[in-house]
Amino acid sequence: MDPTVQLELSVDRSSPVPLYFQLSQQLEAAIEHGTLTPGSLLGNEIELAARLGLSRPTVRQAIQSLVDKGLLVRRRGVGTQVVHSQVKRPLELSSLYDDLEAAGQRPATKVLVNTLVPASAEIAAALGVAEDSDVHRVERLRLAHGEPMAYLCNFLPPGLIDLDTAQLETTGLYRLMRAAGITLHSARQSIGARAATTEEAERLAEEAGAPLLTMQRVTFDDTGRAVEYGTHTYRPTRYSFEFQLLVRT
Repeated sequence: MDPTVQLELSVDRSSPVPLYFQLSQQLEAAIEHGTLTPGSLLGNEIELAARLGLSRPTVRQAIQSLVDKGLLVRRRGVGTQVVHSQVKRPLELSSLYDDLEAAGQRPATKVLVNTLVPASAEIAAALGVAEDSDVHRVERLRLAHGEPMAYLCNFLPPGLIDLDTAQLETTGLYRLMRAAGITLHSARQSIGARAATTEEAERLAEEAGAPLLTMQRVTFDDTGRAVEYGTHTYRPTRYSFEFQLLVRT
């Protein structure tokens, strides 16, 4: 059964807002609120158009806008399927694992690298250690509902915590730090964007050259010690950062 039949969809032809956008906003809200659940198959565009009294191109444009956002996917031989709502991460000192869990996204992790490496000048400066001294390098692929969301590369001072690969695949890095008695206090963070390399595209199931969100963060504990330096890349179709801006008086 088409799950959109149960939705109270309507369009206002007297509104200056384009009809396709009115429809796409209602479908997006249903996905965000969980009314249209991941895996749901949308019905035939012709039937949806007839039900709402819209043209088929209008309905197709509404659906395509949600495909472009990564909320729907067209599968050959299957139809148009709900993927997942985009994770909107508030700019606060939290971990991606916790944010995904809070959003009901069923996080999973694949540890790609867990080893000691000599600190480069950049990493040494970030962590406040000597250049070429050993630091932990951890590379992880974070997934939600079985789909890649982000590639996480983190560097930690040696001896800080036990970085067990099995634990890293079942929980978040910040949870391990807190369990070890480390009090996370503040972070210095920068956010940007760039085109995906071929390797990154393969890793994140994107096209080479596709835009990626980037984030660099140095995290400090309550003594002012740098406990983590991270360089992360995210799929923008599945992930965004939210800002709250205040007027300075």
